[in-house]
Amino acid sequence: MAKYFDVHPDNPQRRTLGTVAELIRSDGLVAYPTDSCFALGCRIGSRDGVARIRSIRQLDDRHHFTLVCRDFAQLGQLVQIDNDVFRALKAATPGSYTFILPATREVPRQLQHPKKKTVGVRIPDHTVAQALLDELGEPILSSTLLLPDEDEPLTQGWEIKERLDHVVDAVVDSGDCGTVPTTVIDFSGGTPEIVRHGAGDPDRFA
Repeated sequence: MAKYFDVHPDNPQRRTLGTVAELIRSDGLVAYPTDSCFALGCRIGSRDGVARIRSIRQLDDRHHFTLVCRDFAQLGQLVQIDNDVFRALKAATPGSYTFILPATREVPRQLQHPKKKTVGVRIPDHTVAQALLDELGEPILSSTLLLPDEDEPLTQGWEIKERLDHVVDAVVDSGDCGTVPTTVIDFSGGTPEIVRHGAGDPDRFA
């Protein structure tokens, strides 16, 4: 049965998020809010967490997972990024964007695209997500909480608890999230390619 944590959206309780961070470190899978919508998240090295996300969302091995980072110091350890791309990303973050870039050796092979060796990264503009990343001290491996055969992500914490009670370990609720996933931009070819139009304004990369 999933634990349910009601967190203040502007002043999240550090002790509560410390408990959530400990769950993640112990290979737990949590549902947590971001600046686009709710996400499923686990520790980067958690094979069980990855398998559970794939099962819940019915994803194949070509799916790009997203590594949610607190800042550019974390992001820079996970992806290869040149100066031009860095400037483009810096101007758009934190925000509702996911960037696809070549992965470094720090990223487990199972999280990389099997052919392209890329991975998605982002820095969210969300108080609770940032506070959780602070408590954890490392990026969170994440995927949008969009269930199979549904058009929109789940937006209510209580509904997530009700529907995923036996497949996640915790639900972090700080109020309604949006229903629009991030805008995804692929920089792996050197120039930006908009893969998915979402919550972030894509025009800055057009």
